[in-house]
Amino acid sequence: MSDGGFLASPEPSPAAQAMFDEDISEVGYVMNASRLWAHQPATVDALFDVAAMAVADQGISFRQRAILVSACASALGDSYCALAWGSKLAGVAGDDLAGGVLRGDDERLTEAEQALARWARQVAHDPNATSETDVQALRDAGFTDSQIFAVTIFVAMRIAFSTVNDALGARPDAQLRSSAPAPVVEAVTYGRPIAGSSPEPTKDR
Repeated sequence: MSDGGFLASPEPSPAAQAMFDEDISEVGYVMNASRLWAHQPATVDALFDVAAMAVADQGISFRQRAILVSACASALGDSYCALAWGSKLAGVAGDDLAGGVLRGDDERLTEAEQALARWARQVAHDPNATSETDVQALRDAGFTDSQIFAVTIFVAMRIAFSTVNDALGARPDAQLRSSAPAPVVEAVTYGRPIAGSSPEPTKDR
């Protein structure tokens, strides 16, 4: 198993190299998730395009999107996105707030943000268990039906991305151990260990 997952590295391609180059330009290294998605770069581009399209022109701020992803990732037990997006949330809202959301503690969020975090967790945990009352809570927090539809698609796309990463064994980048704020790292006690950590235990079958 490599930090990029259980699959062998795919054959080099211009699309994969473009994805690697973008990583280096943005974060300074090639992310493990990109090494995995190099099998189908166009697919992950399309997935992110759908997520971006869903919230475009809906008035959903970056801070709100970071709350949605952080709450969703923690509900799924996805350490990779929790560390990456928890760090982004910390950058716009503070380390302690981000750590709280990753632990399921929304005390520092506004009422509207709490409604978004609850919804993201509900969609991630059990979408069939949501009710009209849950949707009404979002309306009461000030969100229109169009915005509710948009954030639900956004969360669903994040679930799809996390599911592929987690199922195929991509581990959080080693760089996140030092770049993520301490409250974020301390909050992520679930999911696959950060790359460079002790090997994962063998599960009984």
